[in-house]
Amino acid sequence: QVQLVESGGGSVQPGGSLRLSCAASGSIFRVYSMGWFRQAPGKEREFVAGISWSGGSTNYADSVKGRFTISRDNAKNTVYLQMNSLKPEDTAVYYCNAEIRSAVVSSSGDYWGQGTQVTVSS
Repeated sequence: QVQLVESGGGSVQPGGSLRLSCAASGSIFRVYSMGWFRQAPGKEREFVAGISWSGGSTNYADSVKGRFTISRDNAKNTVYLQMNSLKPEDTAVYYCNAEIRSAVVSSSGDYWGQGTQVTVSS
């Protein structure tokens, strides 16, 4: 069984920083693309940032460009989201997403973490 577990959420004042982590565990053959999404109260889940398997390609939502940085450590099957210059509108539950090929079955699947709350408030 494959799992994604996020950590690093919390409360911070505007202008502050947080670093989210998401580790994939279980019967994993390979972790392909990874990314972060977020969902604010009363809103739909939206894309935040994504990173390719090699880490050589990244993309960001316009709302976070220049403030957030996504990275990964393939040796640890972990993706990170460094969030700087946080704004109140960044408040949301942040979800990790990954395309993972299980070591048990021959096909890849789309997996989600349980979410971690980020609150930006003075």
